[in-house]
Amino acid sequence: MLFSNQKPLRRSMSMILVWLERFKAIDLLLFTAALLAKVYLFSEILHVKNMKMTSTDAIIELGAIMLFSFWTVWLPARGRILSLIGLNMLASFVLYADIIYYRYFQDLISIPVLLQFSQVDSLGESIGTLLHVKDFLLFLDWIVIVPFAIYMLIRGKRDLRRANEYRRIPPVWQIALVRIVMSAAIFGIGASLVFTNVNEAKRTWGQGIFEGNWWNLSIYNVTGALGFHGYDAYRYVKRNWLDAETVSAEQASETKNWIEARGALRGALEQDKLFGAYAGSNVLMIQLEAFQNFMINKSIGGQEITPHLNGLIKQSAYFSQFYHQTAQGRTSDADFTANCSMQPVPNGSVFIQYAPNEFDCMSSTLKASGYGTSVFHAYEGGFWNRNTMYHNMQYDQFYSLKHFTLDEKIGWALGDKSFFRQSLDVISDQKQPFYSFLITLSSHYPFTMPKAEQQLSLGELDGTIMGDYLQSIHYVDAALGELIERMKAEGIWDNTILAMYGDHDNSIKDWTLLETFLGKPLNEMERQMMLKQVPLLIHLPGNEHAGTYTGVGGQLDVTPTIMHLLGMSTADQYLIGTPLLSELPLEGKLVVQRNGSFTDGSVYYLPSSDGIMDNGACWSISSKVQTDMNACAAAAENARTELTASDQIIMNNLIEHFKEQSATEARADSQLETAAK
Repeated sequence: MLFSNQKPLRRSMSMILVWLERFKAIDLLLFTAALLAKVYLFSEILHVKNMKMTSTDAIIELGAIMLFSFWTVWLPARGRILSLIGLNMLASFVLYADIIYYRYFQDLISIPVLLQFSQVDSLGESIGTLLHVKDFLLFLDWIVIVPFAIYMLIRGKRDLRRANEYRRIPPVWQIALVRIVMSAAIFGIGASLVFTNVNEAKRTWGQGIFEGNWWNLSIYNVTGALGFHGYDAYRYVKRNWLDAETVSAEQASETKNWIEARGALRGALEQDKLFGAYAGSNVLMIQLEAFQNFMINKSIGGQEITPHLNGLIKQSAYFSQFYHQTAQGRTSDADFTANCSMQPVPNGSVFIQYAPNEFDCMSSTLKASGYGTSVFHAYEGGFWNRNTMYHNMQYDQFYSLKHFTLDEKIGWALGDKSFFRQSLDVISDQKQPFYSFLITLSSHYPFTMPKAEQQLSLGELDGTIMGDYLQSIHYVDAALGELIERMKAEGIWDNTILAMYGDHDNSIKDWTLLETFLGKPLNEMERQMMLKQVPLLIHLPGNEHAGTYTGVGGQLDVTPTIMHLLGMSTADQYLIGTPLLSELPLEGKLVVQRNGSFTDGSVYYLPSSDGIMDNGACWSISSKVQTDMNACAAAAENARTELTASDQIIMNNLIEHFKEQSATEARADSQLETAAK
């Protein structure tokens, strides 16, 4: 009687609804099959190299689908089916958004990106080129489920009531028990399928992926599509709510006073003759991958390892006691510290965890002053979350791997010779003045160089990782030589500040190789100093102020130094570093490492693993022996203050708060002045 008076379409939908209601879990099985097909199609559309969906990936995806939907079993038939349709549509939208975002940014969309929607909106007119007809296969089942959902909302409840009018309804406790048992079983099986396989990957081939969080795609390769978004939600909640450390008004005030004192220190140096001596100059800055200081002016087998750099040093300001200040974020930390003059965070990367926060970075300051700003790195734009972070740093353009022709494959991607050549093609046509930031890649671990580029005679280091490293550095040096000649030929050499620095150490753990190269044993202090020291060169127009500067400095000082030379005041900016190139002496300069070590040029403090000051070691640099801890005690307190203040600023987005506070105070002062008149 239920179906006899209904039209054919209504009758068909009513029959389907009744069967779905009576045969428990059929709807959930259909939902699971549909989503499995979608995540497989998603993998095929992305077609990421070395990330093709395997049987293990399919098992993880199946488990994720079960975790995504287990709770629907608690609901009555109509609510369950509508919920499954809603989950299907939500998953389809998310996968489709991932596809569009990946085609432009080479990464998967995440919660911080969605909250910073202006970056997604920056796709602009490019959106049309990112749409492919095959993508809409993700929505093919909507032809059926959308009309069925409409029917369910309008007629479904009435049809189910009529179909069950004369059926015996089990007791409530029995219904509840069945639903609880089924949902618990689905949840348990799903969790087992996901976490057993993910934990195995974390233990073997995927070690460090979740700790580093350097690329969303690398996490997707372990967790699958739905698993990635589940992890991303967990990561966001944990970081911003569960583990968020609130800062009291008193702590914020103390931090503001401390960071403003740093600004006052820089402001006092603006009386220096070098302040503004190169106003209006272009700035081209290069971050050199794993480029350490110990190779400078060294030879092997009768050949200079860095002949072009050695020659440039004679015409530049070379800082021989310059330290990288990176932590787990490695290359991204170097980028952040050099451009934004703040300490990295102790765990993870600022680029990943705090990209939407406000910072006073060199790129945004120069852009506000009329400079064209661009950044170049011939690798995937999503790696280290660069797309999002560079958008926040207000670069006009980020040239990632997709903008380069891969005509010289070396190591991870494009060789530095071609990278510099193609980058200069763009830079030469930029409006002036410009700020261009180039990040090299060829000397990245494990330092794989083609035979034709292995120019050094290595002797006993031949065939070792140290030998490979020296070959890669020699190649990068040659690429730098070509870049400089090209700058001269393009007519931008004489009106450009060229700055270059190493980003971090080379990750070689075998000290015997380094000692073989240097021809001497090293004590613990020498090893740590060797590990942390990278070169910094600043070439000024006319080869001015060339020479070796032996005062200590770190990556935090790069932006203040460049801004000082350009005559742009940073007295009111929230930066930690101070100018390194100044005729006015700066007493008590301290370079602080993220792990708590520090140096002022006379002592070098190495912290203990327990974090207790007195358990560390205070070394005299001149005598190369451990000295009394009192020689490091005062500086240790300053180092702790710097790290604490930087962490509070970054993790609580205090720069935005400080600026709002200052703006409010300025308005109040203005109103008082107006009232007084």
